[in-house]
Amino acid sequence: MLRTSSVRILSERDREAVCAILDTDPVGNVFVASRLMSTGIGTRFHGAELWGHVEQGRLTALCYSGANLVPVNAGPAAIRGFADHARRQVRRCSSIVGPVTAVDDFWNQVSAEWGPARAIRDSQPVLEIDGPPAVPTDPLVRRVRPSEINTLLPACVAMFTEEVGVPPDSGDGGALYRARIEELVRTGRAFARIEDGRVVFKAEIGAVSRHACQIQGVWVDPDLRGQGFSAPGMAAVVSYALAEIAPRVTLYVNDFNTPARATYQKVGFRQVGEVMSVLF
Repeated sequence: MLRTSSVRILSERDREAVCAILDTDPVGNVFVASRLMSTGIGTRFHGAELWGHVEQGRLTALCYSGANLVPVNAGPAAIRGFADHARRQVRRCSSIVGPVTAVDDFWNQVSAEWGPARAIRDSQPVLEIDGPPAVPTDPLVRRVRPSEINTLLPACVAMFTEEVGVPPDSGDGGALYRARIEELVRTGRAFARIEDGRVVFKAEIGAVSRHACQIQGVWVDPDLRGQGFSAPGMAAVVSYALAEIAPRVTLYVNDFNTPARATYQKVGFRQVGEVMSVLF
């Protein structure tokens, strides 16, 4: 007898159960929570779906499937179900990101169909801060104004290319990436120190939920690195975030990025988890 699939596509009627799962780890699940707050569940915003794993009639795990594929609260049985569901589709995501064990298990099951990966980041510490930064803030770091998007955008492209290994403006000429940066500026979630039309330091708050927000895109002009801009800049962004956006601030960083990890520790971040990323 054929077994009924344990995975189904979720919709708004599943919101209460979805939120209950996301709330079990507000920091680790901030990205998925943020996406669902802004787009709803089941709206297929930019082609994204939310998959649910059901055991004995109860929703136990989630998998956000969009530009990023992110398993949530997924043990071995859920990962098997999500991987089976994924293998029936053409890969659309540009990365798989999530808890190390879950992502490693998922990737092992889909790599034959979805591979090869361009890069695998198998250890990315998740950091959190929920109180005042431990270093003084840079008073020149502020919200980026809409009139400064053309100044900010090249720094964002440089950061993305350096971090991910490919430019974000390939394929569609950068239209989607520019739209995302414009959205962050418009919503007051892009911060920078700009001097004479030059971005010295910048960072964005890429995800916001009821419980936490996630910093991304941290960057210092390469010619100015090592001159003390990063820690005060991060402290400024953290102070803005805690005062106006969310009670907990998080980010994740590559384990091999020693200077960045030292900066975050200096500011007062502490490690609360670890994720893995598979990049295509």
